[in-house]
Amino acid sequence: MPPDAARRSDRSRRAILVAAMELVEALGYSKLTIEAVAARAGVGKQTIYRWWPSKGPLLFDAFVELGPVGPDVLPSGDLATDLKRELRVAVAELAERRFDQVCRVLVHEARTDLVTLLLMPRRVELEERLLAAQRSGEVRVDVDVSAAAELLLGPVYQRWLLRTAPLTGDFVDAVVDLVLRALRG
Repeated sequence: MPPDAARRSDRSRRAILVAAMELVEALGYSKLTIEAVAARAGVGKQTIYRWWPSKGPLLFDAFVELGPVGPDVLPSGDLATDLKRELRVAVAELAERRFDQVCRVLVHEARTDLVTLLLMPRRVELEERLLAAQRSGEVRVDVDVSAAAELLLGPVYQRWLLRTAPLTGDFVDAVVDLVLRALRG
């Protein structure tokens, strides 16, 4: 029986994605080369170029498939605690070198699909928790939970992107406390 080409292709694709993520974490984006990815994955450069035109799209796909998936933040019963934990997960993701390297490149390349695929799940989690808080009376009923989630995440992503100051737990706590004063007001 001949070897299964589809399975071999899936193995090669996975090896390329893993190699790309390992190398971008070790070397950074500027020193990453398709040649190095091919060598680490045990494939020819042509194999990589058959699927991706350059390292940017390769890293995007690698990150979508292998990128950070933070732990589920289960409701504790205290809105401030839940929001702080959720934002701390976002900060931990941003602190990962591979996340930082890949996302900065993708932002630079104006990949708006980055927002949808990578950042949206965190926002959805916040919106769901805020909706539950609205139903329980912890947050005013007239609050736009989508805008409130952006108020929470915006400062975190802005500080990460601009590197104006370190991302810390104290910063997260201050953001949540400030936003909650407005939401409960």
